Formats: sequence, C-alpha cells, structure tokens
Amino acid sequence: MCAWRESSGVGDLGWKARRWPVIGALALVVVSLAAGPAAAVPPPPPNPSDSEISSSRQDADSKAGEVGQLTNRLAEAESRLDELQSTVELRMEEANKALVDLQTAQDAADQAQRDADAAAREADAAQAQIDTARANLDQFISSSYQQGSTMGSLSAYLGATSPKDLLSRAQLLEAVSGSQLNALEMMQQAQTDKSNKDAAARQALQLAQQAQDQATQAKVAADGARAAAVSAQQSQAAQTAQLQADKTTVEQQLYEAQQRVSGLQGQRQRYEDWVAQKQREDELQAQQAALASSNSSSSGGGGNSRPSAPATSGSSSSTVERVVARAMSQLGMPYAWGGGNASGPTRGIRDGGVADSYGDYRKIGFDCSGLMIYAFAGVKSLPHYSGYQYTSGRRVPLAQMRRGDMLFWGRSGIHHVALYLGNGMMIEAPQSGMVVRVTRVRYGDIMPFATRLVG
Repeated sequence: MCAWRESSGVGDLGWKARRWPVIGALALVVVSLAAGPAAAVPPPPPNPSDSEISSSRQDADSKAGEVGQLTNRLAEAESRLDELQSTVELRMEEANKALVDLQTAQDAADQAQRDADAAAREADAAQAQIDTARANLDQFISSSYQQGSTMGSLSAYLGATSPKDLLSRAQLLEAVSGSQLNALEMMQQAQTDKSNKDAAARQALQLAQQAQDQATQAKVAADGARAAAVSAQQSQAAQTAQLQADKTTVEQQLYEAQQRVSGLQGQRQRYEDWVAQKQREDELQAQQAALASSNSSSSGGGGNSRPSAPATSGSSSSTVERVVARAMSQLGMPYAWGGGNASGPTRGIRDGGVADSYGDYRKIGFDCSGLMIYAFAGVKSLPHYSGYQYTSGRRVPLAQMRRGDMLFWGRSGIHHVALYLGNGMMIEAPQSGMVVRVTRVRYGDIMPFATRLVG
C-alpha cells in the first residue's frame, strides 16, 4: 500500500509538472482575448444634431405644404380649364349651327328671289297679252261698229246676198265680239292672279332677306362668342401650364429636401448603429476579462465555456428588398380591376363602368391594392382595398418615407396605393388600359402619411 502511495505520490507530482504548462497556456490565451477586442470598431460616423434634423424636416414639411397648395390651385385651374374647354366646344357647336342656319337662309332667299323674278315675268307676260287682246278688240269694235250702232259695221252687211245671209253675218259679228270680250275678261282675271302671285313672291323674298340678315347677325355673334371662349381657354391653359411648371419645380425642391432629411436621418441611424456596436463590443470585452480572471484564479480544470455575442434580430432591410423584388417581378403585367392576390395576378372583375369598357374582367393582372397584397405576401396579409391598407401599419410623415413604404392618394377618400422604391420613384398598377410600371412619385392628392409595414 505504502509503496503504492510513494509511487502514487511521485506520479502525482509528475502529473502536476505536466499540467501547469497547459494551464499557463490557456490562461495566456484567455488573457490575450481579454486584452484585445474580438473585432475592431470603426471610428464613429458623423452624428447630425437634433436641430439639423428638425430644420431639414421643417424645410421638407414647408415644401410639402407648398406642393399641396400648388396642387389645390392646379386642380382648380384644371377644373376651370375643363369648364372653358366645354364652353369652347359648346360655342363651336353654336357657331356651326349659325353657319348652317345662315346657309339655309341664303338658300331660301335665293329661291325666293327666283320665285319673285318668275312671278314678275309671268305678270308682265299676262299684262302684255291683255294689252294685245285689248288692242285687237278695240280694232274689231272700231271696224265692226259705227256711230255707236249695235247692228255692227255696214260693210259687214252690204255684201249680204239674202236676208238669211244677212242674219248669219249679224250673228257671227255678235259671237266674235262676245268671245273676244270673254277672252279679255279671262285674261284680266289671269293677270290679276299673276299680279297677286307676284306680290306674294315679293313679300316672301322680303321675309327671306330678313331671315338671312338675322342669320348673318347670329353667325357674327356666334363667331364672336366662339373667339372669346377660345381666347379665355388659351389664357387659362397658359396659366395652368405655368402652375404645372411651378408645381414641378417645388416638387423637385421637396424631393431634394426629403433627400436631405433622409440623408441626415441615415447618418443618425448609422451613428446609433455604431453606438450599439460599440456597446456590444464593450460588453464582450468585459465578459472576456471576467472569464480570464476566473480562469487565472481557478486551480482545477474549471469550465472553459466560450463567450457568445448577443443575438441580433433579422435585418428588416432584407425583408424590404424581398417585398420590392416581388413587386418588381410584375413589371409589365396588365392592370385588371379587382385582380391580384398573395399568389400572383388573377382575372379582374366587372365594375359596370370604366373597367368593363377596357375589358378588365377578361384580363389577368393586378389593380393597385392587389399588387400590394402580392408584394407583402409572407410579411402581412392585406385586405383588397387601399383604404384599409392605409391603416394596416405604422403611418409616418411623407418627409420620412423610405424604401418599402406604401404611398396613398385621395381627396374625399383613398383611391390609389403604390410602393415607394426610394429616390423619388415608386412602382404601381396605375389604371385600366395600362400596366404595372415604375414612375416618379406624384404629389397631387397624395396623403400626408406613408404606411410602413417593415421596420
């Protein structure tokens, strides 16, 4: 037993002699870990002051307000322009009507003139026939009757060969004179009728000329009204164009102001990230120092558990990029009212109006809210109505909007939604007859807040 103890003691001393170098080496490693950080923290990035950020936000908000005012003025100007355009179209139609009426009146006056000329010629011809017949009758009477006798001309009777012949000649003279008198009376009646017709024709011509004069005046008035309407419309169009130019300029200023806000906020975020990283590094160094101290003071083979870095949550930026990628994958897809779900494009539905006229119910595609449903599938289930989507997440001022936020439009009610891509651009399913597209953000009727579902 003792021999065992001696040999055991010698063996124990030998084990200790072999163990201490190992422990020393481990202690050196732990001390070296405690002495230096696991990863070097870079120098701190710029940290803009609260006043700088606040000032940039105020500038952006001011520009947004100015855009809103210009948008309202532009909407009023466009409404006025539409009214004036309608007035121009109405005045043009009235001018066309006056032209047609004038042409009709001119045609009627020309026809009345022709009728009056014909009636006058007929009356003159009838009068000439009467004058000839009267001259013939006068000559017959003068040659057939002498000294007012009713027995006729003596020369007509002197050649009679018998009493019977004499009677026949008397009857012939009476018949001739009677027929001529009847013919003259009929011609006089015809002349009276033609004279009446001539008078009626001249009266019709006078009325036709009056109608033509009135039509001419109406056309002059209609042309004047049309010219005034066109002038007013052109003036309003110029004002509207100027307002649009002003609005575009201020929108660009708003975009630049928002970029400044985003830049300063990005600097602040990067600074806060740096602070958080620095804190985590300080905590890790403290843990390593504590572990080194514990190992150096331990005489046994104590645990050598390795310190681990605190867990970090998944990056929201990757989620945003996944949402954007899903939306961008549908570029060029047709607009279909009521179309789209979490799985992709679907057949549109009938609306009984504009969408039906474009055949949306026969198309496979997205409407604006349907595109958002597909983009955010897997992140959040959204209702197929932009008004509800507006309240489906955290609302942030437009000056703070960032990539992956939803933007909304409406005046009396929300009617459109799009996904913000950053740098003043967005992706949307615009309207019937168009396709999913990327375009610049429109600030007319835009809601004052964006809706954020990620981050």
